[in-house]
Amino acid sequence: MANPWTPVWHEKHGAWIIDFRAGSRRIRRRLPLGDKTQRKEAEKLDKSIYNSIWQGELQAAKKPKKTSFIKAAELYETSGGEVRFLPKLKRYFGRDTFIEDIAEIHIMEAAEALYPDARPDTIRRQVRVPIRSIQNFAAGKRRQKSTDTHRVRWLSPEEAETMLQVASEPEAIGLRDPKRETLRKIAFMLGTGAGPGETLGLDGKGWNPSTREWWLPGTKTAFRPRFVFLPQRTIDLIGEISRQGPAFPAPNGQPYKIHPNRGAQMAVAFRKVREGARLGPEVVPYTLRHTWATWFYAQNKDWAALLDYGGWGRSDTANRYRKIAPKDLANRLLAYGWDFRPEEGEPVRFGELVSVRFRSGEPG
Repeated sequence: MANPWTPVWHEKHGAWIIDFRAGSRRIRRRLPLGDKTQRKEAEKLDKSIYNSIWQGELQAAKKPKKTSFIKAAELYETSGGEVRFLPKLKRYFGRDTFIEDIAEIHIMEAAEALYPDARPDTIRRQVRVPIRSIQNFAAGKRRQKSTDTHRVRWLSPEEAETMLQVASEPEAIGLRDPKRETLRKIAFMLGTGAGPGETLGLDGKGWNPSTREWWLPGTKTAFRPRFVFLPQRTIDLIGEISRQGPAFPAPNGQPYKIHPNRGAQMAVAFRKVREGARLGPEVVPYTLRHTWATWFYAQNKDWAALLDYGGWGRSDTANRYRKIAPKDLANRLLAYGWDFRPEEGEPVRFGELVSVRFRSGEPG
């Protein structure tokens, strides 16, 4: 059997011809030998060409293939990644920059070029976080998004208002709650996204009325320490906040006895409110956290702020809480006085319909 590099004499062209495959390539050419008697020289030259081409093929196969920033960003978008700040980054890096080659110095150069007067937090949110997310995605370090099959329920503004109305009249549902503590807890969780366990353990020391922020110390397993911002509707509903003792005591006014499953301690009172509002058993205290995430994002479209206020460390975890919502949700929330926007306009009165107008450009 002839070797792959064995040349063939072509009478018509009067030359030695080589014809073989190297990987996916077919190599076919004339050798610079025009004498039929030069077989040995042709074989020697053909073998040299064969070995050289195969060596190049093997070296190319060993080199990791790189992906342009635009290609990686487009795949990241397709997989469900946050796209809000990507257009400027894609224009800046283009197709000639590989995602694998972007180092810290390149991130800082991009920040200087795109947002020369921006604050550090803006640079982190609009430059550093998106680039690192795409790099992690390209490197296979990004966890696949999972579907929350246990809790897909969130409350519409109308359902939430019904619950709040029922909680404001506890005697009508057989709940001994003279100071409307269940109402206060529901309003706090709807307005901040705090978990039930976090809420029951809070005291008033973390509350800053001048900025409407409350410091939540977090928990060992589920929640990161963070500030949460209280919309005015929540402040109106929870009323006076005591600096001494628990901020959200039990309906009898006593502190909760904190234990690992502390969120379940409000289950009985919550169930009575839920049943009074004629909602199903799938609505549990944790539904309020899912509801807040859906409401907040509907009005702000700010993924980084959602993660910060929600206390999540991973985007895919937050995505389990933020549900698909109708386009009119932001305006319906305002109609009931729920305003989660960072830059509020005129005060929104209960029952007043106000439209949300999103700014066309990214915040600086």
